[in-house]
Amino acid sequence: MIEEIFPTIYNKALDIISRREHSKKEVRDKLLKKFDDLSVIEDVIEKLIKNSLLNDSRYAEMYTRARKRKGFGPKRIGYELNSRGVSETLSSIAIEEEGGWLEAAENAFNKKFKDGISLDFKTKLKQKSFLQNRGFSFKEIDSIFS
Repeated sequence: MIEEIFPTIYNKALDIISRREHSKKEVRDKLLKKFDDLSVIEDVIEKLIKNSLLNDSRYAEMYTRARKRKGFGPKRIGYELNSRGVSETLSSIAIEEEGGWLEAAENAFNKKFKDGISLDFKTKLKQKSFLQNRGFSFKEIDSIFS
């Protein structure tokens, strides 16, 4: 029975990861929507890992780079990676290795606020709040406003 379903689940997993990088959790969740044999799904995931087709570290690097380009900060990206099943250790390493977060905060700010830092106190608070919601730290936010 397991011999019959393994190739089907494996091919579906290959189909899933052929479009973009995925975390182990994402692949597992997608496969569980189609198949209900968890032990075979786990075997498929182990084979994908063994063949270097599935790698949470590589996924974290790719995801961090993509989200940074879209103007998100390290805190938000770390939270998103954790919610996608990437360990805190791997997400921290990917975020730290990516670096350039002060510049990323500045780019996100300049893209959103073309007129620069507001002189109005309330508007300035909204600008800071925007960056905070994007996942930038107080240090990165202060670097723009000081």
